[in-house]
Amino acid sequence: MTDKGDQRPDTRSEGEKYGTPRAHDPHFRGPVVNRSCTDVLCCMIFMLFIMAYILLGLAAWVNGDPRRVAYPTDSQGYFCGQKGTPNENKSILFYFNMLTCTSPSVVVNLQCPTTQICVSKCPERFLTFMEIQFKYKNDSEYWTYYSQFCRTTFLKPVETLSQVLLDNDCPSAIYPSKPFLQRCFPDFSTKNGTLTVGNKTVFDDGSGKTRNAAELRKAANGINKALDARAIGVKVFEDYATTWYWILIGLTIAMFLSWMFVMLLRFTAGLLFWIFTFGVIGIIAYGIWRCYLEYSRLEEQPGSHLNAYTIGIQTDISMYFRLKQTWFALMIILCLLELFIILMLIFLRTRIRISIALLKEGSKAIGYIPSTLIYPALTFFFLSVCISYWAVVALYLATSGAPIYKVIAPQGQCEHENKTCDPVGFNTTEIAKACPGAQCHFAFYGGKSLYHQYITTFQLLNLFVFLWLINFVIALGQCALAGAFASYYWALKKPDDIPPYPLFTAFGRAIRYHTGSLAFGSLILAIIQMFRLILEYLDKRLQKAQSNISKFLKCCLRCCFWCLEKAVKFLNRNAYVMMAIYGKNFCKSARDAFNLLMRNILKIAVMDRVTDFVLILGKILVAGCIGVLAFLLFTERLPVIIEGPTSLNYYWVPLLTVIVGSYIIAHGFFSVYAMCIETIFICFLEDLERNDGSAEKPYYMSQSLMKIMNRRNVETKKQ
Repeated sequence: MTDKGDQRPDTRSEGEKYGTPRAHDPHFRGPVVNRSCTDVLCCMIFMLFIMAYILLGLAAWVNGDPRRVAYPTDSQGYFCGQKGTPNENKSILFYFNMLTCTSPSVVVNLQCPTTQICVSKCPERFLTFMEIQFKYKNDSEYWTYYSQFCRTTFLKPVETLSQVLLDNDCPSAIYPSKPFLQRCFPDFSTKNGTLTVGNKTVFDDGSGKTRNAAELRKAANGINKALDARAIGVKVFEDYATTWYWILIGLTIAMFLSWMFVMLLRFTAGLLFWIFTFGVIGIIAYGIWRCYLEYSRLEEQPGSHLNAYTIGIQTDISMYFRLKQTWFALMIILCLLELFIILMLIFLRTRIRISIALLKEGSKAIGYIPSTLIYPALTFFFLSVCISYWAVVALYLATSGAPIYKVIAPQGQCEHENKTCDPVGFNTTEIAKACPGAQCHFAFYGGKSLYHQYITTFQLLNLFVFLWLINFVIALGQCALAGAFASYYWALKKPDDIPPYPLFTAFGRAIRYHTGSLAFGSLILAIIQMFRLILEYLDKRLQKAQSNISKFLKCCLRCCFWCLEKAVKFLNRNAYVMMAIYGKNFCKSARDAFNLLMRNILKIAVMDRVTDFVLILGKILVAGCIGVLAFLLFTERLPVIIEGPTSLNYYWVPLLTVIVGSYIIAHGFFSVYAMCIETIFICFLEDLERNDGSAEKPYYMSQSLMKIMNRRNVETKKQ
């Protein structure tokens, strides 16, 4: 038993009191080297999923056929334009009766209830089968032209119209068409504000009825817009072909500007923050002064003394700005906001100084470890591989199986409709007799095997593993960068004590020891993202059948999952920092990071806001500078300095490409910087809690941070 009188003073550091892992000796000088593998079970599960993913890709490759997407398919399930087949020279799909198609989506999905055949070119004139029966006697060229749009070749049109319609050997009529998406669509145009097809407003549909262009347009709704989009696409391609080297030059300049911004932050971080802060204070002060002027001006205006309750709800918003009460309320709100900002600056000035000092320290760290700025390229490569593999597997899964044929009745009045059928000899079956006019058309690709029955499940598995891999790649980058920057912080004499190749060493440690932990953290994120995607899918499918209550619940679930994803991402990032330093498993690292952050919640809030402001400002600055230069160049406003590309169709196409590309490049550079700041901040908090400045436990922070925190090492005191 311990004697109560033998109580000794508690000399433990704050970190020890709260149970944060010590994990270092008095000579601790960086991330723990002697560590063991963590979360081995999750690592094994992750490897099994990857092996299953590879097997799924092989199975999809064996059973799938992407030609089914590249080539249109006729009613018999044969590809149009495929080499080595009778349709090799017939690359365009032709619809016998476009009027039976009710929307472009039905047409593109090959579900239009009419016969479809492969042809070498689209019709260029109006002709009906009844006209051909009379005209071919005088000129056989008519029948030669018409017969290329029939399923079988006849020497002459001996069948009656009713027999042709019943057997589906030839279309009852053809119209001027143009190929689009390898399919023949009506050649619509506008003449004097009237819709025409082939310069005609009305035409014979081949069955004795007179139709107008509007009816045909309804069947192929939106095709004109798609054709216009194709013309725009050609012009956009021409612009890219003219300006591609200027775009590359602009992106290269963006890389240089991003690097310069990160390097110069050690000198400009404080200046940028205070300029922005005092700018906001000045703008709010101007708003207060403006509200006071408007309030004084309305003193003499009749009716300005009324209040918002008296005038009620008005659709004209300007009515409210004619009231003194409105400007007085705005002035009070702005005054409170101004007071709040000033008080925050006064009471949080020390934490703001710490944040600015850490921003400068992050710039120094990247300057000493410049290889970290190249790492986003490796992350981009890994992400590209994951995205490409997912897209290929999804494509092969979607095209797996044999052709499936379904009974289609043009009038929609057949008890056998949507039943599986065989196109060979369909006209002699009982279904054809029971449902006159019914047809056996290709519907989709599928099968009855166990593999084909679980295609949907395989697609979901493909999506889930894809999300898991994407999050794993991002987590690997965060852990590797955290390890490199932790090596910088825990070097007592910078840069002499920084170990060689810190990024390569940290990357190797993350792969060798913490694959399971990284997989664990990314698995949690993947599950949350999967739930969000399923929720979005159900929302799209059930949009028309939703009540107000279900819409409210949907919005609540969306908000909850969004917040949960953001919180898990934040916690994971800090857990990876602790993991990179101490080498513990995911759960312990997340717990230690959470406890450390909760003990320093105000520092975290200020640090995040200051960092977010500087990074957003940097991205806007880089993208804005490159955008202004690109605008002047592509609009030929710099002819004296440099001669840019001329005669562009749409100058905004390369302009937007340069701006978006510059923003993405800046985001890649600043994501490294953000991880650097977060790592140094975690190390800084650990340093404060674990060390006391003695010879055994010296502070590792920079001299500027020591000065702000009023801390010193023993050696510094002696000097």
